[in-house]
Amino acid sequence: MSSLFAFYLSTLLLLAPLLVCVGVGTVWGKRALPYSGDFVSRLVTSVCVPALVFRTLVLTELDNRLLLEIGVVTVLALGLSVAACWLILRALRMPVRELVMTAAFPNAGNLGLPMAALAFGETGFSAAIVFFAVCAFVHNTFGVRLLPGANTGAVWRSPVLLASLLAVICRAGELTVPAWMLESMELLGRLTVPLMLFSLGYALSAIPASGMRAGGAIAVMRLVVGGASGWAAAWLLGLDAQMRSLMLMQMAMPCAVISYMFAARYSSRAEISAGAVLLSTALFLVASPLIMALVGAPIAAAR
Repeated sequence: MSSLFAFYLSTLLLLAPLLVCVGVGTVWGKRALPYSGDFVSRLVTSVCVPALVFRTLVLTELDNRLLLEIGVVTVLALGLSVAACWLILRALRMPVRELVMTAAFPNAGNLGLPMAALAFGETGFSAAIVFFAVCAFVHNTFGVRLLPGANTGAVWRSPVLLASLLAVICRAGELTVPAWMLESMELLGRLTVPLMLFSLGYALSAIPASGMRAGGAIAVMRLVVGGASGWAAAWLLGLDAQMRSLMLMQMAMPCAVISYMFAARYSSRAEISAGAVLLSTALFLVASPLIMALVGAPIAAAR
């Protein structure tokens, strides 16, 4: 029992930098200090994330075949998650189209990227970049269309998608990217994780706490079904044990804050989506040391 407690405490200490960034954002929001969500969102999605995606995909030591496999596995995992959540929501007699996106899609950016880096190091972070890029594209195109009356607009011109395609061209053509450009991408990319975590904390502070009971069911569905879908997709397509573990953890991330934002705009069940985001984030942070032990993350194995 004491060894389990020691592991749990040590892992929480490793998570402390993430929690501090989220906490600063939460306090900032609770005190109603100036914050331009639109500015930060545009900066992150249009500049910082594309820079991070481009540099990571160009420089990663993962071979092209594995990167492609991770992309395919991500699409399959998301499909399995949507299908399973759709069936469970129908069985629970809950509004399917208004809640399936919240239940099925993980927070691949705000928590997925830093957790992958923390648990699996540089290799895991590179794989998580591919997972995040695919997730962001599917979430903002096909995912949002699951909501009644949603209109995705010109998302096919997404900066993340364009950065990914440009990186693929550079790798496939064995093109040399100038050092000054890579250094610029590194500087801009470094802003991504802290800004995402800060924004997550700020968003959580502003989400209404209504809809907790129904949101609790969605939160549990997100973590359990998501993790199972990630592992199953990786197993079906023959990824190795470490990549299966990474996919399990990435797909077991809590509900994405953007799912709540979409729900607030396009559905009448925003309070349930809000409760799901709050509860799934809290559950994940509490359970994260055990999740990392379950997936055999290197930092857990070293304890």
